[in-house]
Amino acid sequence: QVQLVESGGGLVQPGGSLRLSCAASGSIFIIDGMAWYRQAPGKQRELVASITNGGRTNYANSVKGRFTIARDNNKNTVYLQMNCLKPEDTAVYYCNLRQLGMDFWGKGTLVNVSS
Repeated sequence: QVQLVESGGGLVQPGGSLRLSCAASGSIFIIDGMAWYRQAPGKQRELVASITNGGRTNYANSVKGRFTIARDNNKNTVYLQMNCLKPEDTAVYYCNLRQLGMDFWGKGTLVNVSS
């Protein structure tokens, strides 16, 4: 089994920054990729950013130029640097890890962008 623990969420004013972290542990063999998703109240969960084992990244159009995903392979940790945050970025952010075709999820961390 794989465990994912997110941290770094909180309350931030519009225009501010936050960095989320997600540490993976447990039965980790070959990670296909890691990603961040988010789910706002009343909305479906959506992909925010992803990074492959080879370092290729992909971003949702709504966060391009503001968010950056990065991985530390030695620590099995993925980060999401979020800058220029907007109220519409408010959501629970979930870490995702894909391994051998299976998806694993963290419990989520709340990001609240409000003045």
